[in-house]
Amino acid sequence: MKRIILYAACLLLFTGCAMGQTGNDFAALPKPAAGEQVATFGGGCFWSMSEAMSELKGVSKVISGYAGGTVKNPTYEQVSSKTTGHAESVQVYYDPKVISFATLATAFFFAHDPTELNYQGPDEGTEYRSIVFYRTPEEKTILEDVIKKINQSKHYPAAIVTQVAPFKAFYPAEKYHQGYYRLNGDNPYIAGVSEPKVMKFRKAMKAELKPEFR
Repeated sequence: MKRIILYAACLLLFTGCAMGQTGNDFAALPKPAAGEQVATFGGGCFWSMSEAMSELKGVSKVISGYAGGTVKNPTYEQVSSKTTGHAESVQVYYDPKVISFATLATAFFFAHDPTELNYQGPDEGTEYRSIVFYRTPEEKTILEDVIKKINQSKHYPAAIVTQVAPFKAFYPAEKYHQGYYRLNGDNPYIAGVSEPKVMKFRKAMKAELKPEFR
């Protein structure tokens, strides 16, 4: 009951993730540079997740988009309708010589609350579910090991419920979603929901951040 009351208050105070935004001009999906690898994560509204992952050293860019569903090239409105199976996700381009997949995975679990099933804060629905994607058997093993370690550490009071799934496709979101956190600091949702998450992330991953974010 307390969570329901809290989130009802949040919905009154904050514009929900992407609520009120329009436009179907999609971002381009860049190809990895020489030596780069990509990783895909979904952990609630991609505004804060994109910002958090972009602050890690070794990460060159982060694209917000949709993954985990069945509809090709979905729009935000389609994903929000809960009929596509997609989750708001981010695709991270990184240098494995600077940051490992295991460190990226750990950062992902600290960038949101992976114990919340099909919601993150005031955002509810499967499009906000916690989900990680693996491209190789080795990445799957790494993800499972990271989950086990975090559960054993009792960092969260409840067990992680993150879905671990094979990567199939990632579709870039509309251009207005890209870099939204930094461009819209005056948005009540960014100030009240996204920024506290990023601040907690910085504290947890301080040693792995780019110098300007430490």
